[in-house]
Amino acid sequence: MRAGVIGVGHLGQHHARIYSELQDIESVGIYDTDKERAHEIAEKNGCQVYDNLDELLIHSDLLSIASPTQSHYEYSKYCVEHKKHVLVEKPICSTLDDARKIVALVEKTGVKFQVGHIERFNPAIMALSSVLLKPIFIEANRLAPFTPRGSDVPVVYDIMIHDIDIILSLVQSRVKEINAVGVPILTNDIDIANAKIEFENGALANITSSRISLKRERKIRFFQKDMYISLDYQDKKVRVVQKNPQVEEIMKDVMAGRRDANVFELFRTEELPIIEKEPLKAEIESLVQSIKTDIRPIVNAQDGYQALRVAYKIMEDIEQNRRNMGLE
Repeated sequence: MRAGVIGVGHLGQHHARIYSELQDIESVGIYDTDKERAHEIAEKNGCQVYDNLDELLIHSDLLSIASPTQSHYEYSKYCVEHKKHVLVEKPICSTLDDARKIVALVEKTGVKFQVGHIERFNPAIMALSSVLLKPIFIEANRLAPFTPRGSDVPVVYDIMIHDIDIILSLVQSRVKEINAVGVPILTNDIDIANAKIEFENGALANITSSRISLKRERKIRFFQKDMYISLDYQDKKVRVVQKNPQVEEIMKDVMAGRRDANVFELFRTEELPIIEKEPLKAEIESLVQSIKTDIRPIVNAQDGYQALRVAYKIMEDIEQNRRNMGLE
């Protein structure tokens, strides 16, 4: 299988590196409007630079699109129309209408299309497969210091969308209601936001995302009957806190004053085993495997569209609330 990379900036350079390391990939081509950058990355990874997109497509079976979000639609459309498999970085497109068109085009052509919601491949998230998740309440916090990269769009599309995608994939229910607030601090767009999402199955998610924090934090917690799960994306740790099967007898003694309440007796805790692997490499390998075996990509075009749709609804509510408060 031959791979191509469109855009070798901050993320695209790593796509080129990983493709060049994979045994399943015969050759790697690069296309970037910045020719100097393209040759720099190609030299590092033994890749071929192509001066135009048509040449790259002729020599590629699979394309990674790691260009700015505003160009995702045009590049994705062109690649899919030429029956090429695609991995496009998140978000799938810059507008919902464009995302819908890509979903329809992918369904029509039958190519494999994966959206780069990389947290799905975080080792901590992968470890959750051993736990039966039926969350009633989810709390997610994703905080980061300010950097210029990604600051040209609201924090909801740049950062919060990671947790939106994870939550949608785990709750597996339609969104019923959204209440959200957000504030611009350093830029003209929303820099910090909070969204409360109620699902039709009764689950509730509370998501906070900031790109103006003094610290970096990426955590999510799931609460469900008899247990809760605390997950740290950054440190790649998952702790399961579960009710002790003997808790009723213990509580009788506690309530009767025969013993003191001891949290370590009331609950049993364990840390799930983590299999370390670079998330981007796992993401690319999963798409290669889905192409070879003709199975559904883990994050397909429809998943990417649904995450963007919820992000759009959050931004609509933020903007409406700001208008109601006379802030716009």
